[in-house]
Amino acid sequence: MRALAIAAVVAQAGIAVTGSVVRVTGSGLGCPTWPECFPGSLVPTAHPEVEPLTQWIEFGNRLLTFAVVLVTGACLLAALNTRPRRARLTRLALVQPLGVVAQAVIGGVTVLTGLVWWSVSLHFLVSMVLVWLAVQLVEAAGDGDGPPRQVVGGAVRGLIATSAVVLGALLVAGTFVTAAGPHAGDADTPRLDASVPALAQLHADLLFGYLGLLIGLGFTLKAVGVPRRMWRRFAVLVAVVLAQGALGGVQYALGVPEVLVSLHVLGAALVTVAAGAVWAGTVERPHVTPAPVADPPALVRSS
Repeated sequence: MRALAIAAVVAQAGIAVTGSVVRVTGSGLGCPTWPECFPGSLVPTAHPEVEPLTQWIEFGNRLLTFAVVLVTGACLLAALNTRPRRARLTRLALVQPLGVVAQAVIGGVTVLTGLVWWSVSLHFLVSMVLVWLAVQLVEAAGDGDGPPRQVVGGAVRGLIATSAVVLGALLVAGTFVTAAGPHAGDADTPRLDASVPALAQLHADLLFGYLGLLIGLGFTLKAVGVPRRMWRRFAVLVAVVLAQGALGGVQYALGVPEVLVSLHVLGAALVTVAAGAVWAGTVERPHVTPAPVADPPALVRSS
């Protein structure tokens, strides 16, 4: 179950990265219809107005959806066959294939609307939500049957939740920068009518706010005392956020080169994974060792 849940994290993050490759290569309308690639054909076909490579990049990303369906479907089957069955594990596993179906519909809307910017943003943001939930599934796969135990107090958990909300706003702002920038997925796609420098500044301001929250969270975790496991997760989150911030600065300074865009999407997924792991670590559900069954009393034979 845990291996399949980890595979779901990789799959959900991976298809977001390949989606960015579609966008930066201008292949978003390589298959201009949905669910078919071209009217009357499910697969790429010779067309005078669309290059074959563009078609196959977009079609390849669509094919990856089936791989994600297989992984997430296997997660659900494994959760249903876990004994004793655990409701939380099953719910988290069910969300994964349902999310893939929702993403397929959103992807279809994105193509049929000509890659309008808000649909592309929604497509990415739903992927990040599914990555977060897949991380919770990984944690649930290792949970025991004991009652949940809070690793940190309610105030600390609230601070972590607040940082998660700010991270969500940071991701949304990042999609706005992309929507106004040069990588639309197709040369003829209209962009968000807003100033890229202004949106980039908003994105940077939210990053600084998020880092400030993480600094405060670090001092709080030190003050209250948390297990080493929680500290490791927090340290990974800080390291990934710093690396992602540095990459974003380089990306902006160099004029948003294509390869750095995809790396930045990968970084966003890794930040989401790390933040999700910190949230998941605030509660433990220990394994309960069954009490040994006492031997029946020996029968005393009378003489």
